[in-house]
Amino acid sequence: MKFLITGGTGLIGRELIRHLSKDDDVQITVLSRNPVRAAQLLGEHIKLITKLGIDAVEQQNVVINLAGEPIADKRWSNGQKKEICQSRWQITQQLVDLIKRAKTPPALLISGSAIGFYGRQGSQEIDEDFTDCHHEFSHQLCKCWEQIALGAKSNYTRVALLRTGIVLARNAGALAKMLPAFRLGLGGKIASGEQIMSWIHVDDMVRAITHIIDHSELQGAINMTAPNPVSNLDFSQALAHALSKPCFLPMPSIMVKLLFGEMSDLLIYGQNVVPNKLKHSGFSFTQPTLDGALANILIDRRST
Repeated sequence: MKFLITGGTGLIGRELIRHLSKDDDVQITVLSRNPVRAAQLLGEHIKLITKLGIDAVEQQNVVINLAGEPIADKRWSNGQKKEICQSRWQITQQLVDLIKRAKTPPALLISGSAIGFYGRQGSQEIDEDFTDCHHEFSHQLCKCWEQIALGAKSNYTRVALLRTGIVLARNAGALAKMLPAFRLGLGGKIASGEQIMSWIHVDDMVRAITHIIDHSELQGAINMTAPNPVSNLDFSQALAHALSKPCFLPMPSIMVKLLFGEMSDLLIYGQNVVPNKLKHSGFSFTQPTLDGALANILIDRRST
């Protein structure tokens, strides 16, 4: 199997490459603007390229597109929102154009998206058939991103869209940002605490991607979340309990908005997303519950 991966140095990309590299028969090519840093992060066995061409696409069995400016690292100024969008849309369009031109196109394009596609929602369960989306920035971002990726669909190329929830991992992502305050005993709910957090352990995220590769019936939008979403209050209490710390210092919504501006929407609102397509295709989660996932992730952090 030959893979072309964009966004390979991100949280999901690094773990996916580590997982795929266990198979000696796998060849992995990664697009990177900084090949020196990428080689340090991913290992010398990974082929690195700095630009896309028709040859790079035609030689692959699977293209996995994970590239994009982090959505929650900076306040959403107009310039930052443009960067968030264009860093996803442009490379996706480039890949689609190359796939459509290829004489021997890849059998599968897996392209990133997010549960932000649904926009802010209440407690109603949301599966892949849900269409009553709230029209806000995250929805507009993901909707256009997905529409571009679907342009690669043909009789030769299957397209799968990863509507990804909050990815929980040891050293990166949302959990890593939350840990300092919670380890000091300063954690608590955000705003009302009622907003639903749809999460997934990074190991299950990687396993789900390989499951998609192996199951040709999986295409279109796929919710990449664990089967048991929780409220922000429950998440906060579970994290504090896992660290043997109190959970008593809430962050009011007005403070969140002052600190993060429009980006606070990601924290104040949520979605109750369930992975119906994965479940119905026979995928089994190794970490289906939050308590188990946090215990698995934090076990090595207790003494650090």
